[in-house]
Amino acid sequence: MSSVNNCFAKVEKDCLNYISSQETRFEKFKNKSKMIKSYLIPICFWIAKKSIKKKPLIIGLSGGQGTGKTTITSLIKLILQKYFKLKVFRISIDDFYKTREERKNLSRNIHPLLMTRGVPGTHDIKIMMNFFKKIKSKKFKFIKIPKFDKSIDDRSKKSKWFKIHSKPDIVIFEGWCVGAKPQNANKLKRPVNNLEKFQDKNLIWRKFVNNNLKTYYKKLFQNINYFFYLRASSFQQLRSWRIKQEKKLFFKSKDKKGLKIMSKDDIINFMQTYQRITQHMFKETPKNSSIIFNLNSKHQIESIKFKK
Repeated sequence: MSSVNNCFAKVEKDCLNYISSQETRFEKFKNKSKMIKSYLIPICFWIAKKSIKKKPLIIGLSGGQGTGKTTITSLIKLILQKYFKLKVFRISIDDFYKTREERKNLSRNIHPLLMTRGVPGTHDIKIMMNFFKKIKSKKFKFIKIPKFDKSIDDRSKKSKWFKIHSKPDIVIFEGWCVGAKPQNANKLKRPVNNLEKFQDKNLIWRKFVNNNLKTYYKKLFQNINYFFYLRASSFQQLRSWRIKQEKKLFFKSKDKKGLKIMSKDDIINFMQTYQRITQHMFKETPKNSSIIFNLNSKHQIESIKFKK
């Protein structure tokens, strides 16, 4: 316990400053110190014990929309760097989305729903696989990684991409569908919402997404050493958090010109594309996760479970 206290004393100020930077006047974090001391620091000790200096430890963290993946992974990164002196690189699967033009081509050639970013098949698998290959290479060289700008729904200019100058000790790869598994073909037949019922009557979109999980994404996720999962109580809960998240994006964006902010109805429709996989992950992902974060209705970590 003294180790946890020592760690907390060293990282508390920086962690609280980061949290404050993520708050808006309408939304404040609660029980900040408890989250850091009782949950995130013990997890960082777990990660530090698993790390091997010669090759990066790759952590995959998943959770539904609005669960706080960015905030939690950013705090874990901060603690690992500040107290454990580890080099950490945090990246979201969202940064690997295909460009708008590429998704337009998918929507024309395969199914209109593939214009909407999010589901497996709308990420650039080649760039992701190349990233993992280079990051694990013994002869590490400088790497440049794409950055996606959700406010314009397109990839950022190359001048704004992430730059990795030295091999990290820890890579945190986060995203809503990280570690997701495909469904049995029979389960695809029954629509889970109106979007599937009316816009994917022939199951073309569902089969395309599921096939990507079965093939390319299965191979991609094999690069990950350990999976963490942020578990919410329901899909409805995720939807309300995602609506809050969009409002936060608006208030935190300095340049409102050209900003693509979604309305409540837009978000409800948008999240229908995530619903099938998210609900499947509720059941399947905890089975393969090393650490499970149980979230309560107030958007707080209620408990964590270490499985292996």
